[in-house]
Amino acid sequence: MTKKPKIRVITLGLIQDKNRLFVSEGYDSVKHQSFYRPLGGGLDFGETSLEALKREFQEEVKGELTNIHYLGCLENIFIYNGKPGHEIIQLYRCDFRDRKFYELDSVPFFEGNRQGKALWIEIDRLTSGELVLVPHQLLDFIQKLD
Repeated sequence: MTKKPKIRVITLGLIQDKNRLFVSEGYDSVKHQSFYRPLGGGLDFGETSLEALKREFQEEVKGELTNIHYLGCLENIFIYNGKPGHEIIQLYRCDFRDRKFYELDSVPFFEGNRQGKALWIEIDRLTSGELVLVPHQLLDFIQKLD
């Protein structure tokens, strides 16, 4: 009997510093494509999306958040490494409490047993399509600076 796919509920934190966005770097080995996504993760049973957001940033980059504002809910249906995925995303805009994060080029992080890298990416590289932001609907929430 095959296991029925599940819809995953996650929370993501959109951290923007002028013309840069703080994202994790991922790679789809089937599409041979790198992609970028804000940090966050899955909710535990009995945990609010806000609590999960704070916990995930603490676990992944040892970062404390401030100025947290709820932006909305997104639905993301996608294919990753050849397998279908479905997420309900609770999206927040936030800042790092510690200014040191804004001075770093990249921050190593751990998500379960996977080591990754979070980094600042110029927003123009994401909006132009040069780099892939997932889910793509996040582009609607990035503040345009003139």
